[in-house]
Amino acid sequence: MTKNLKDTKITPQEFMQQFMRWKRGSISRRHFMGVTGLGLAASVLGQRSFAQDLGSQMAIATWPNYHDPATFEAFTAATGVAVEVNVFGSNEEMLAKLQAGGAGWSLFVPTNYTISTYVGLGLIDPLDMAALGNFDNASQNQRFTHEGMVDGKTYALPKNWGTTGFAVNTAELKTPVTSWKDFFALAMTEADGRAMVHDYQLTTIGSALVALGLDFNSVAPEDLAQAEKLLLEVKPHLFAINSDYQPSMRSTDAWMTMCWTNDGAQLNRDMPEIAYILGKDGGELWTDFYAIPSSAPNKPAGYALLNFLMDPANAAKEHIANGAPTTDARVMSLLPPEIVSNKIVYPDDAALTALEFGAAATLTDPGRAELMARFKSA
Repeated sequence: MTKNLKDTKITPQEFMQQFMRWKRGSISRRHFMGVTGLGLAASVLGQRSFAQDLGSQMAIATWPNYHDPATFEAFTAATGVAVEVNVFGSNEEMLAKLQAGGAGWSLFVPTNYTISTYVGLGLIDPLDMAALGNFDNASQNQRFTHEGMVDGKTYALPKNWGTTGFAVNTAELKTPVTSWKDFFALAMTEADGRAMVHDYQLTTIGSALVALGLDFNSVAPEDLAQAEKLLLEVKPHLFAINSDYQPSMRSTDAWMTMCWTNDGAQLNRDMPEIAYILGKDGGELWTDFYAIPSSAPNKPAGYALLNFLMDPANAAKEHIANGAPTTDARVMSLLPPEIVSNKIVYPDDAALTALEFGAAATLTDPGRAELMARFKSA
């Protein structure tokens, strides 16, 4: 039976306090894992017998600020497998790395709209669900998880879902920002030199299209030409083009940025003056998944870590540290009310109405790729 977080006798605030103490080195890993309950998860996993040798190391490719390091510490303590974390800022980077060969990942975190492309290119194989006993498809919200299956086969399991909006330091910027049209206008006026956009064509081009009243997923040349005009106009006013924007927002070098749910929740938790806002004119709804590359050098460890991450108790602790919404009803039942009621993490359905999932065609569309290259080099 999964241990409820409420039974660990530690609140989310206490968990984060202990987490920050461990990061600063003021307490040991053993102490942190003991007081937060992660040590229990590690010991349970450690008692299991593995049919295959897991080796001594593996690598995961993922996104910035996306995991609780204690999760990997617990996995290593249980299995002896050290986890190397490779961070990327776009799905295009991940795709290019895998296509080039020798990525060295045994697990990675692709976004929903990319999975069919990975399958078509033969870069990921169907998952052996018998090795993933901690996953329960019946507990998943199918609104966010269906793209993990292609032609009736499961190729990826959901990590979490989220939205793409913008984070605004309201202590520095006084003009209300409610839309992507507002975002780009403010980037060239009150936020001149203080705004950031993603180093990621889907959201940067897509949000520019939305600001112009066009389709987030458009690949039409005439639409892309309009988006390019806007992006080149805003480029001289930007602080940076970077998908790892938290450091700049925390230091107040940047006052406004394109932002994903989990970063918005983390920033607002630590700096309440930073608001996370969904554009009323549209934007992105997304789900990130875990998948195992066909070229994975240590598939047994990849499966073991994936199964560990599917354990609701482990996923709940990841969620508390990470801030992105869960797809798993089992995990939702373990979360404290202050997280479930957080409108950054779980916005009302009405706020999601204007948002749309990314389309597979955008990942490999040459027009979008060339536009993004020109924008970055301008």
